[in-house]
Amino acid sequence: MHKVSPGVALVVGLGVSGRAIARHLSRKGTAYMVADTRAAPPGVEDFHAAHPGVEVHCGPLSALDLSDVGAVILSPGVDPRTPGLESLAGRVHKATGEPLLVGEIALFVRDCRAPIAAITGSNAKSTVTSLLGEMARTAGRNVAVGGNLGTPALDLLHEQPDADLYVLELSSFQLEMTPCLGAETVAFLNLSDDHLDRHGDLAGYRAAKLPIFRGARHGVVNAEDPMTWPESALPALDRFTTRAPEADEWGVAEHDDGSGETDWLMHGAEALLPCHRLRLKGRHNQANALAALAMGSRLGLPMTAMLEALERFPGLPHRGELVAEVDGVTWINDSKGTNVGATLAAIDGLGPTLSGKLILLAGGVGKGADFVPLVAPLARYAREVVLFGLDAPRLQHVLQGRVATRQVTDLTEAMRRAAAIAEPGDCVLLSPACASLDQFVNYQERGEVFRRWVHGCLRRPA
Repeated sequence: MHKVSPGVALVVGLGVSGRAIARHLSRKGTAYMVADTRAAPPGVEDFHAAHPGVEVHCGPLSALDLSDVGAVILSPGVDPRTPGLESLAGRVHKATGEPLLVGEIALFVRDCRAPIAAITGSNAKSTVTSLLGEMARTAGRNVAVGGNLGTPALDLLHEQPDADLYVLELSSFQLEMTPCLGAETVAFLNLSDDHLDRHGDLAGYRAAKLPIFRGARHGVVNAEDPMTWPESALPALDRFTTRAPEADEWGVAEHDDGSGETDWLMHGAEALLPCHRLRLKGRHNQANALAALAMGSRLGLPMTAMLEALERFPGLPHRGELVAEVDGVTWINDSKGTNVGATLAAIDGLGPTLSGKLILLAGGVGKGADFVPLVAPLARYAREVVLFGLDAPRLQHVLQGRVATRQVTDLTEAMRRAAAIAEPGDCVLLSPACASLDQFVNYQERGEVFRRWVHGCLRRPA
C-alpha cells in the first residue's frame, strides 16, 4: 500500500473539475497529489506536462494509505462511496475542524470574497444561471458565471478575481460535497428522477441537492414543487409559480394594460412584463424568468435592467431553443431534454401556449426510465409523437392507444414526418426524453442536426 505523505492533499479525478482543482492548488502553492481510479485515464500525459513533479496514482483508491492525508478533494464525477474512501467518513482536519473529504466548491467558498448566487435543479439550471448572469451584466455588475456550466468555479477565481458577484450552476454531485455554501441567494428550481445510479432514489437525489441552502441568506423555491423547499427556515424565502401569484409570490397572471388582457410576469399584484415579449417560449421558461427575477431582486439588480435582459435573452443552444417559425409552425430544439423530467417540463410549458398542437420528436437511449408520466400531457397536447432511436419501441408501447405515434429510423426522417403533418399554430419540439448516444456523439450533435435541417431543408420543394 502506498502512503500519502502527511499533510498532502489528494485530488481524486482527472476530468475537467479535477484539473481545475489541481490548477487552484498549484496557484496556492499547496502540496498535493492526484489519483484516478482508471488504470489509464485520458489526458494523463498532458497533466504530467502541465504539472511536472506532481505524483499521479492510477488504479484503485484502496491501494492508498490515507491515514495522514491533509485533505481529499473529490471531482464531482467521483462517488464519495468509492472503495478506499471509507476511512474518511466523519473525519475532520485536526487544525481547522473542517471535513477531510470535500469537493471543489468547498475550496471555492474558502477563497471567494464576493457574494455567491447559486442555482440547482434537475432541469433548467443552466438557463437560469445564464439569464441571471445576463441580468447582472445589464445592470453593470462585474459578474463571473460558471460552475457546472462553462468555466469551473475555481478557474473563475483566477480568471475574474475582481468579480463582485459569482453566479454558479451547481449539480447534486457538487453540492453533496460542500459543507457550507454560504450563498447570498440560491434557487432550487425543480426535482425529477435523474442520477439515480449515484443517489439511489429520488429522496437520495433531493438530499444531495439540499446542501445548497446551508448558510444561504435567501432562497428561491418552486411553489408547485414541495421537494424543492428547504427542510429548515431561511432568513428570507421567495416562491415562484406559473399560476396567479399569492401575496409576494412571483407568478403569471392575466393583466390588462389598456390594450386587452394577456399573460404577464407578476410579483404579487405588480405587473412586470407581458409574456409575449419573452424570446423564451413556454410556461416552463416563464418559471425560469421568475426565478431569475427573484434572485436578481435579492441581489439589488434594478428591475429595468432585469426586464431588458429578459426581453433580449434568446435561451441556450439545445435548451428550449427557438430555431425557426415557418408557415405558422414553431420549431424548438430541446435536445438537452435527455430525461423524462426535462421533456415533461417542455411539454407542460409549451402545450398550454399553443393555438395548435404539439408534434414531439422523441427517442434514443432511455436509461431504463419510466415513460408513463409522458402519457397524460401528450394525450392532451400532442398531434403526434414521432419516435426514433434505440428505445422508440419502448416509448411506443407506453404511448399507444393514448396518442398518435409514428416510428421512424432516425431524426432526419422524424423531421420530414413532422413537416408533413404540421399545421399553422403547431410546434415541432425535439425533446427526446432520452440520451443521444445510440445515434449521435452527444446531445449537442443531435441538436445541431435538427437546427441544420430546419434552416437548410424546411423550405425545399417536396
